[in-house]
Amino acid sequence: MTRALILAPHPDDGEFSSGGTISKMSKEGTEFWYAAFSPCTKSVPKGFEKDVLYQELERAAGHLGIPPERIKTFQFPVRDFPEHRQPILEEMIKLRSSINPDTVFMPNSKDVHQDHHVIYEEGVRAFKNCNMLGYELPWNSFHFSNDFFVKLNMDHLDDKWRAIQEYKSQAFRQYSDRALFDGLARVRGSKVNTEYAEAFELIRWIV
Repeated sequence: MTRALILAPHPDDGEFSSGGTISKMSKEGTEFWYAAFSPCTKSVPKGFEKDVLYQELERAAGHLGIPPERIKTFQFPVRDFPEHRQPILEEMIKLRSSINPDTVFMPNSKDVHQDHHVIYEEGVRAFKNCNMLGYELPWNSFHFSNDFFVKLNMDHLDDKWRAIQEYKSQAFRQYSDRALFDGLARVRGSKVNTEYAEAFELIRWIV
């Protein structure tokens, strides 16, 4: 069985960037795992429990075919990942050993968020012998090399949106809008002559 792992600096990064792809690959038989590195307690809105994002992650991942036992969570402080590079790398090496993924999804190399960039840099070190794809979060990238595409249909986008909607604590964000994700999927699809797609930076592909 093919295994894939998504490295999410924060809960919801996987769904926002790759939810349609996760849905498609899961339905086609890929065993998908999800690693989230911070509960983001410092940025949780008032009125929510401090671990709400990890609660929401478990519900969201279920819409994409990922059961709770294939979710790994860590407690690194949001926005402070540069100070924790070595422990983050060590946790990734443990993930590599325990999961042995064929393909790893991670933030792309041009992502400007400091936490995302650390996950990219340590990710390529830990998983250099795997297929690696950099996912797209448009609000975090000035430039994005979209050279790997996954064709999607509306069922995959519906699953993606159901997953995103589980993040009630993040509903205030401007980009938490279905029209944005459907529109981006149409733009990416137009590049490869299909109706919908998600695009990735091709970091490494091994045949």
